[in-house]
Amino acid sequence: MQMEQQDISMPTKYDPQAVEKGRYEWWVNGKFFEAKGDPEKKPYTIVIPPPNVTGKLHLGHAWDTALQDILTRMKRMQGYDVLWLPGMDHAGIATQAKVEAKLREEGKSRYDLGREKFTEEAWKWKAEYAQFIRKQWAKLGLGLDYSRERFTLDEGLSKAVKEVFVSLYKKGLIYRGEYIINWDPETKTALSDIEVVYKEVQGAFYHLAYPLSDGSGTIEIATTRPETMLGDTAVAVHPDDERYKHLIGKTIVLPIVGREIPIIADEYVDMTFGSGAVKITPAHDPNDFEVGNRHNLERILVMNEDGTMNENAGKYKGMDRFACRKQIVEDLKALGVLVKVEDHLHSVGHSERSGAVVEPYLSTQWFVKMQPLADAAVKLQASEGKVHFVPERFEKTYLHWMENIRDWCISRQLWWGHRIPAWYHKETGEVYVDTEPPRDIENWEQDPDVLDTWFSSALWPFSTMGWPDEEAEDYKRYYPTDTLVTGYDIIFFWVSRMIFQGLAFTGKRPFKDVLIHGLVRDEQGRKMSKSLGNGVDPMEVIDKYGADSLRYFLTTGSAPGQDLRFSYEKVEAVWNFANKIWNASRFALMNMNGLKYEEMDLSGEKSVADKWILTRLNETIETVTKLADKYEFGEAGRALYNFIWDDFCDWYIEMAKLPLYSEDEAAKKTTRSVLAYVLDNTMRLLHPFMPFITEEIWQNLPHQGESITTAAWPEVDESLTDAAASEEMKLLVDIIRSVRNIRAEVNTPLSKKIKLHLKAKDETVLAALKRNEAYITRFCNPDELKMGLDLEAPDKAMTAVVSGVELFLPLEGLINFEEELARLRKELAKWNKEVERVQKKLSNQGFLKKAPENVVAEERAKEKDYLEKRSTVEARIKELENQ
Repeated sequence: MQMEQQDISMPTKYDPQAVEKGRYEWWVNGKFFEAKGDPEKKPYTIVIPPPNVTGKLHLGHAWDTALQDILTRMKRMQGYDVLWLPGMDHAGIATQAKVEAKLREEGKSRYDLGREKFTEEAWKWKAEYAQFIRKQWAKLGLGLDYSRERFTLDEGLSKAVKEVFVSLYKKGLIYRGEYIINWDPETKTALSDIEVVYKEVQGAFYHLAYPLSDGSGTIEIATTRPETMLGDTAVAVHPDDERYKHLIGKTIVLPIVGREIPIIADEYVDMTFGSGAVKITPAHDPNDFEVGNRHNLERILVMNEDGTMNENAGKYKGMDRFACRKQIVEDLKALGVLVKVEDHLHSVGHSERSGAVVEPYLSTQWFVKMQPLADAAVKLQASEGKVHFVPERFEKTYLHWMENIRDWCISRQLWWGHRIPAWYHKETGEVYVDTEPPRDIENWEQDPDVLDTWFSSALWPFSTMGWPDEEAEDYKRYYPTDTLVTGYDIIFFWVSRMIFQGLAFTGKRPFKDVLIHGLVRDEQGRKMSKSLGNGVDPMEVIDKYGADSLRYFLTTGSAPGQDLRFSYEKVEAVWNFANKIWNASRFALMNMNGLKYEEMDLSGEKSVADKWILTRLNETIETVTKLADKYEFGEAGRALYNFIWDDFCDWYIEMAKLPLYSEDEAAKKTTRSVLAYVLDNTMRLLHPFMPFITEEIWQNLPHQGESITTAAWPEVDESLTDAAASEEMKLLVDIIRSVRNIRAEVNTPLSKKIKLHLKAKDETVLAALKRNEAYITRFCNPDELKMGLDLEAPDKAMTAVVSGVELFLPLEGLINFEEELARLRKELAKWNKEVERVQKKLSNQGFLKKAPENVVAEERAKEKDYLEKRSTVEARIKELENQ
């Protein structure tokens, strides 16, 4: 009899583009992602790490946001009032560099436009790229609450930034001072320590002999930056260095410049390095700056902001710093001052943004005094209310940085960003710091600098919620947030700063958990970069395979904290998985005969396959929920994959065809209900990983509610768990697999009838075989099926052993007895090995004492099973040898 099939709206082929088209707009228009503020529900909050408005999203963003989407979709289904707050970062240096590059193409500079017009251009850039980013968020299917979208330069965040700056200033935690900072001569701005990337560079050590003023000789120093000697104001030696004690207090004449400078004693000098004497240039080296402070030395700056030499460089004025280096070396050689030049591989700081070699540079900047803020953040980690890092090892990374913190240079010489709320009196030079400008503004001039981008990003978890208005509804309800998802590469830049600013201004940790992921690398494990040309555009992957395939691959492809290797082959494998889900769902839906949600009934008499799949569903719900709660998405994905592909598609659907083909209306109804129930719950479990395909299938299923996004997360129904049915099904599967394996060995297709004898070890097993004879017949295709307790092993037969049953397939003419003996001996070796392994474990007293009872019991059951199987194989070998 043919199955009754109905027309459904699912096309025959899975086409991700067709499935995904228009669905996101439907979700957004339905306001399914908006936090409703329902007081009956517990809030759950994630703030998106705001992408920079400098360009388009990369694979790292796709990974990061897909993980957040899994969490927020799952929590929404679990009944939480979920807020996933979107937003973008103005990205000071990066955006300004892009806008300036665009202007250069038009033959203009920012100075041609002036500050106001340039800022207008930057806002236009932001508007354009924010649109790109929103389109990409949509393409990825991210469940963001756009009604609360924020930007780090919007009015509310600007208010929070000013409040924080002024508050820290009044507490004495922000100060202005002249210090050696990292200077980027290309973008002409200060950089914080963590915006400097160190690279190994082949340079040189230049050994110079500075003549003593009294003509009594020379003192040798070595430098990697001879151009800075023009700003030398001393030579330093260690006070205990016997070689130089007699020279302390004398002076040398600085070559080329002709300035007399002192020889001083300072413990900073390493006696064992080089000559033991060092030049001191307080305006161009951070260590020399400290030495200069201790000895009250003059600070002579010899460079301009763009890396050219200034008026203090004398005849080298106007030269580029590296051209000057070359010329000075030639001049020192001519003067006989250059002793020798040694090759020297050393680590040189480069600007993370422009790539320029960073110059240690004396400059007046604004700083945050970090020690008190860092101390509070470190103290928090020793309390119950700590921030939990996942994986835990990243807490050490975070603490190490916090415990060795340096003051944070927060001013940037840019036009795009939060302008520093400080004004200087035009006549008196008095400094005025406040959230509002002075009333007599005509007498004041505002500081031209802006704040480091990370200063505003550090406030993101609470500034986006309406702070500093502590009565703001969102701030009261959704802060602190629950989980922050980010890469390990910005723990210092961002995570640490959010923690200490959150603590300082709200008195609370900004998030409960930090889920750390790694970097996406190429298949060879290399970092993706423009220079290698190995970057992958996530939008192109989606165009080819769909968002669901990319998302599932990214979120299940590695353990927390580990890097992920991108592979088109693996994305394609996920597409195949989605296709399998589609085909199985389509089959199930076509055979539901118009079943309505209220008609679903699991109370009827269920087959062993029904009971088994419902039991496996319960196990999968429990496993996936537990793993997802621990952020183990790779393991959760594997559990889902195995359940869907193996249990549901390969076994249950095939077995469901028996009742669906039959004349038994009651069995048909139960099977349809089980199919609908399992598919509904499976789609809900899979939904956070693959939102588009699951919504499409779910909309075709008998369901309650408008969208799967707001459907309840599946829960275990203990009344549907049947351990005995699971055991029975395992026996059936083992028998069917063994018969298929034997058929494959002797090249006998499934379509060809065979003789099958099944010898049960006891009445219970035999009863199970008889109950499930229809399945054995359907999947083994015998023309002779014998089942009993005392069956004799037939002559010339292929054999197999499963738990509780011996299988015999009489196959005269299809088998070579020598080959069968060889196979059995190989199987015997396998069981010998398993017996040896399990017995070794059970004879280990340490294992028996430490392992939980159920684990020991499991091993004892394995031992019994393996011994039984070994004994049966040994008996068959004996039989065949005697034939």
